[in-house]
Amino acid sequence: MFHSTLRHTILVSTLLAAFAVSVGTPLTAQAQDQNSTAAVNLDTQGVALHGYDPVAYFTLKTPTLGKAAYTQSFEGATYRFASKENLKKFKAHPAQYAPQFGGFCAMGVVLEKKLDGDPQAWRVVDGKLYLNVNKDIQKKWLEDVPGHIVKAGQAWPEIKNKAPKDL
Repeated sequence: MFHSTLRHTILVSTLLAAFAVSVGTPLTAQAQDQNSTAAVNLDTQGVALHGYDPVAYFTLKTPTLGKAAYTQSFEGATYRFASKENLKKFKAHPAQYAPQFGGFCAMGVVLEKKLDGDPQAWRVVDGKLYLNVNKDIQKKWLEDVPGHIVKAGQAWPEIKNKAPKDL
């Protein structure tokens, strides 16, 4: 069991390292230097989820770009919405719709890293939105979602307020 877990951790770490090298410094690391909150994955304009509507993942069950006309701030981030109805739902219960781990990659958090969350590599689990850095990493995360959620939940308090470049 221990060796299997160790092999899995090494494999995922290797995959994440290879991905990080292939894409260079993520935009979010640059954006975090310009923004005061490290707990939320923001672009250079302070927008979360790369401008995707967090409510649409729950209602439409698909990533949907938000519109600049419909925005709301929550925990230091600006969220965009595809419709006035989605904005209203978010205003009523923002924590219900905001992505877990600030929109950073859930598998990365398991490994105590803050990696950009890809709005196309997502999953709603038990009423919560999780993102991954890409669909290949998401496949690894999906192998043990309950276990990974527990591990990420344990790691998050330690890394939550650290800038991605500091991990």
